[in-house]
Amino acid sequence: MFDSLDDQIKQDAKEASSPRERILVWISVGVISILVFGGLYYGVVVLQG
Repeated sequence: MFDSLDDQIKQDAKEASSPRERILVWISVGVISILVFGGLYYGVVVLQG
């Protein structure tokens, strides 16, 4: 039961997004992560004076 459900979820995920969409999502995640951690780093540097 669980194997077939897992297979169905994987198949649905593949059909829901194209490879290009998945690449754009990963690029977006990377850019947002860099901005967030860069902002945190900048904040720490500014606070240390």
